[in-house]
Amino acid sequence: MQFQKSDSAVVFIDPQNDVLSDKGANWGAVGASVTENRTVENMERIFKAAKAKGYHVFISPHYFYPTDSGWQMNGPLEEDEFRTRTFARAGQLNLAGFANSGADWLERFKPYIEDGKTVVASPHKVFGPQTNDLVLQLRKRGIARIILGGMLANMCVEAHLRDLIEQGFTVAVVKDATAGPRHPVWGDGYQAAMINYRFLAHAVLSTDEALAGMR
Repeated sequence: MQFQKSDSAVVFIDPQNDVLSDKGANWGAVGASVTENRTVENMERIFKAAKAKGYHVFISPHYFYPTDSGWQMNGPLEEDEFRTRTFARAGQLNLAGFANSGADWLERFKPYIEDGKTVVASPHKVFGPQTNDLVLQLRKRGIARIILGGMLANMCVEAHLRDLIEQGFTVAVVKDATAGPRHPVWGDGYQAAMINYRFLAHAVLSTDEALAGMR
């Protein structure tokens, strides 16, 4: 699968401390997968290549504000996120306590995300981009092909993949630029995602393959 900067972009989901840092609220569930896949290192390789080659980069972040605690219908992962205060922020317009919090970007990603060129979409509130402006931001820049990665493989990444395909985008998932949770009852989220990616995505690539395809 080949990409060109005129109509292709990198989309990373939730490049945030709570799911990528060993100090994050979810490290106990995702740490083994992140470490085995070298997820952080591979995401950074893609960030570097995208910036060097002039590709658009989009971030679809996950934030919860105090008012979200009023939700009455939550799935098991949502319940766990609220319990652990995953991606918690003080408010939509309040950055108190945000720096270096679980909702903040992983420190090594900040130079790429905060360069004044990366597009940070409004937060997605559950799993997919139906609740944010990612698709609008992509369409407004003429993007048709997406290099997709980030967290979590079987939740937000898969949800973004499914919706972006339904929206008519060509999507390649980078399998080692993501990772998933492991749960003693629910199972291995990363392996579940890999099965579905192969059925759904236009391509399932390694980071090496994705970089080779970026013209």
